[in-house]
Amino acid sequence: QVQLVESGGGLVQAGGSLTLSCVVTRRTISRYTTGWFRQAPGKEREFVAGIQWDGLSTRYQDSVKGRFTISRDNGKNTVYLLMNSLKPEDTAIYYCAQGGYLKPVTSQSRDYADWGQGTQVTVSS
Repeated sequence: QVQLVESGGGLVQAGGSLTLSCVVTRRTISRYTTGWFRQAPGKEREFVAGIQWDGLSTRYQDSVKGRFTISRDNGKNTVYLLMNSLKPEDTAIYYCAQGGYLKPVTSQSRDYADWGQGTQVTVSS
């Protein structure tokens, strides 16, 4: 069974940077689209960024464009979320998720079947 494990969350000051990692086991990430989602207290889970299964396309939530970058390392079977210029409103639990085999990037949670446990990101002002 595929497993996704996030790490890299923590407390950071506004304007700082943080890199999240999602290690995928029992599945080759080069055949599955991967997305990052987040959920802040009292709010619904929202799409943050996604990378197409072949790495040729990425997609971002408007609020993080120019600040966040999604990438991957096939050799380590790991997907990353590089977060720069962090703002207090970025505070949330961040989840890594994978969609179906050879599927395009979407912003809908229902299109992602496998999820990690989440990692907390807290940005102080």
